[in-house]
Amino acid sequence: MIRRAARRTVLFVVALALVACIWELYKAVGPVEGGSVLGIPIPKTSDRAMPHTWDMVQRLGEPENRGGDQPIWLSVVGYAWYTFRLALLGLAMGAAFGVGIAVVMARFRFAERGLLPWVIMSQTVPLIALAPQVVSWSGKVDVFGWEIPRWFAVCILAAFLSFFPIAIGTLRGLKSAPSAAVELMNSYAASWWETLVKLRFPAALPHMVPALKLGATLSVIGVIVSEISTGISGGIGRAVLSYGQAATGDPTKVYAAVFGAAALGLVLFGLVVLFDVIVMRNRPLEEPGSG
Repeated sequence: MIRRAARRTVLFVVALALVACIWELYKAVGPVEGGSVLGIPIPKTSDRAMPHTWDMVQRLGEPENRGGDQPIWLSVVGYAWYTFRLALLGLAMGAAFGVGIAVVMARFRFAERGLLPWVIMSQTVPLIALAPQVVSWSGKVDVFGWEIPRWFAVCILAAFLSFFPIAIGTLRGLKSAPSAAVELMNSYAASWWETLVKLRFPAALPHMVPALKLGATLSVIGVIVSEISTGISGGIGRAVLSYGQAATGDPTKVYAAVFGAAALGLVLFGLVVLFDVIVMRNRPLEEPGSG
């Protein structure tokens, strides 16, 4: 386990260095003012459009604003922490709804036939168009006397984006239980609920964990897009927007927020990996050639 984690860490660092090398290589040979090849636009390589990677890293240690004393990386951490909490709650909501609807579809065949097309179709709705509508509910919709705040509307959008892979992965996992094992549970007169808890859910874990990893990244994307499209302040999405407006005079500033958003996605992804390690550590390994 430790060796595998070390190998993945090394590969991640190597991939990151490779991306930086490709960035600098294109900046060295690419057109300064951009252009097009076969009608496909080519990015500019000017310092304003593509700063050097070392300039981006150096900017992290400089003050966020002129005359200030707080480094920009510390400000980005604060923005990322706000977005992290919304994304985590959105992931929890999306996971609860996704697992719940998967259980219903696995239990009732007619529910699967009726709900699955709608679940798939829900992902065709552009989030950037849906975000203002959902955020407009804040202050106007109350649940048992509790008015929906704007930040909770952002969590709903994150849950909307993340529930789909979780629902599909869980449904596939619940159906992956060996038929012989299901017949054995039936022979013991086990109820459907007992079969679900003791057989189907354990069998579904290898399918649910990758779905949760994808849902975690989608939750972060959902929160950031919602923050940008609705103008909610305090999060990394708002930082991307405000830093982007200052990109003309300070082109490296916006990349500080981009780095923060990327790190945020990795942290939430890492939490799912930790969950995977905890729940799978006592799971018996399958014998080669079994199944």
